Amino acid sequence: MITTREALLEVELPGLAPWRRGKVRDVYEAGPDQLVIVASDRLSAYDSILPTPIPGKGRVLTALSSHWFRTLASASPHHFVDDDPQRYPPPFDRHAGRLAGRSMLVRRAQRIDIECVVRGHLTGSGLREYRAHQAVCGIALPQGLVDGSRLDPPIFTPATKADAGHDENIAFDEVVSRIGRETAERLRTRSLAIYAEARERAWERGLVLADTKFEFGLIDGVITLIDEILSPDSSRYWDRAEYEAGRLLSFDKQFVRDWLDRSGWNHEPPAPALPEEVVRRTAERYAEAERRLTGGPA
Repeated sequence: MITTREALLEVELPGLAPWRRGKVRDVYEAGPDQLVIVASDRLSAYDSILPTPIPGKGRVLTALSSHWFRTLASASPHHFVDDDPQRYPPPFDRHAGRLAGRSMLVRRAQRIDIECVVRGHLTGSGLREYRAHQAVCGIALPQGLVDGSRLDPPIFTPATKADAGHDENIAFDEVVSRIGRETAERLRTRSLAIYAEARERAWERGLVLADTKFEFGLIDGVITLIDEILSPDSSRYWDRAEYEAGRLLSFDKQFVRDWLDRSGWNHEPPAPALPEEVVRRTAERYAEAERRLTGGPA
């Protein structure tokens, strides 16, 4: 049985301090042009870090991101360099045992502060916005859509990128006003292309990629895909067979969100601790998503 005792809230690298500590990942500088991203087992929901980690989660995030960076033609150009810490620059190569399976060496980028969300199905905050306005991020949608309805073509629904507090959905025109039309249109085009390729791959492997979010930055003036991609943290995955039968079975952190909603938590910090059963079943779903998508360990 998976237990919380097997999980890592932090990955300690003696003698090294993170350049930046995120909700889930810690980032270390590896010279002027590279970073080492280390994934813990921390879980964020509703923009709060939960006190209970999910065993193996950081390994799953890393394995899936590395897989997608390597195999998606549309993902290039991206910042991924390597995920074998024995090939990292010093002193990180001396911490290979701690970093193995949980880290990526990447090129450093100037982040573009827009969450690039693509929705191929209507659910979550998009569904709530649709019910209120029959539109998502200013994009009008047909009447009669329900939770899980497929959107053809998929829609680009950007959001603000907040280091603290809640991200907010914004219209495309707002993105244009923030970063310029040319950059905004490139982000939209690239995001939709990556999603389309990944959705087809996931479908072939028994999963529905309902929606996802990407981040981009500039490296040598080129728009580059960064951060982790297409993991159960940044995406909604549903079981294909259940979806075709009219049901939504999640292989992502929606299972945790559902429990948090039932708990009565108001979505403001501090978040409540998770019961052992919720932790175990969440870890199992993350691992099963990795197995289906990569053929790797479950």
